[in-house]
Amino acid sequence: MQEVPVRLKRETDDSYKILIAPGLFEQAASRLARLFGGCAFVVVSDSNVAGLYAAALTAKLRELGRRVAAPIVFPAGEQSKSRRVKSRVEDRMFRSGLGRDTVVVALGGGVVGDVAGFVAATYARGVELVQIPTSLLAMVDSSIGGKTGLDVPWGKNLIGAFHQPAIVLIDPRLLGTLDPAQFRAGMAEVVKHAVIRDRPLFKFIEANLAGIIRKDEELLAELIARNCRIKAAVVEEDERESNLRQILNFGHTVGHAVEACCGYRLLHGEAVAAGMCVEADLARRMGLLAGEAARQVSALLQRLKLPVDLAGLKISAEKLIELTALDKKARQGRPKYALPCAVGEMARAVGGSYVHEVDERLAREALLEKGALPSS
Repeated sequence: MQEVPVRLKRETDDSYKILIAPGLFEQAASRLARLFGGCAFVVVSDSNVAGLYAAALTAKLRELGRRVAAPIVFPAGEQSKSRRVKSRVEDRMFRSGLGRDTVVVALGGGVVGDVAGFVAATYARGVELVQIPTSLLAMVDSSIGGKTGLDVPWGKNLIGAFHQPAIVLIDPRLLGTLDPAQFRAGMAEVVKHAVIRDRPLFKFIEANLAGIIRKDEELLAELIARNCRIKAAVVEEDERESNLRQILNFGHTVGHAVEACCGYRLLHGEAVAAGMCVEADLARRMGLLAGEAARQVSALLQRLKLPVDLAGLKISAEKLIELTALDKKARQGRPKYALPCAVGEMARAVGGSYVHEVDERLAREALLEKGALPSS
């Protein structure tokens, strides 16, 4: 046998800046033109956002003398997080003659960021990515950290890649056109960040909820910045989700299963809100979380008019348990949960892991308590 070693060491610096300011979108084209020199640009957006912002950004880049392909637009909604839509985006890029010197600009919410990010990760073996989020959920969560993913019949986000953006540009004024239900759904991820890492943020949300719902510009800028700092700190310490980053999955083990059971008719944040309430109750049953803390989480989500249980969804507990076994955190078919031990702190399992194996009986009890249907 002959052995040929291949010695490779990663020495790339994937650091980037998140810029947050009201009115920043108006400066986006000039900032990108300066940052990327002679690169070509393509804006990827969805049918809700493209008519509002994509044409203006593309036109401004052209005015600055940059090579810009026509915007690529796909139907809004979770159903577009698919291999079919990704292929269509790539085909459009090839037909436009785009090469490795391309910058993909993800202009939209979480679905746009996932699809455009995965395209950027794989097109020509990887091109630059810019995130310009237009939904609250994308601003505080999905545009940061480099996760991209598509849904398949077996579950959510099961195909994807880590691909960090070169820059994230956040303009809270873009939330002025966001549907109220989408705004509330984004607040679920805001509450999640507070529960996993920042009790003062939880108090800030409770105290300023009316102004936040009114989309007060100063409050939103502060809220978004605080959430970005939480997400950035976690990602810096654990980019590839080997341990700490898994705390960001609080509410998502159950939440993803709920989404799949409902055929994705619930918004992601709505499913995560219900998932957090189930998982907080599960943490209480395991002796990790005080009952009062679990009630505080549910009460804040209820004030946001988000789901706090599974009642009315007509989902069986057994089907949810089956789907949690397909979650990305599951090992050997056993689901794992990120669970809080207090508002602002996550519980650690034996060995220091932030995810816990859970007795199926306890999981079933928590699901039934929150309105899942018993098996017939």
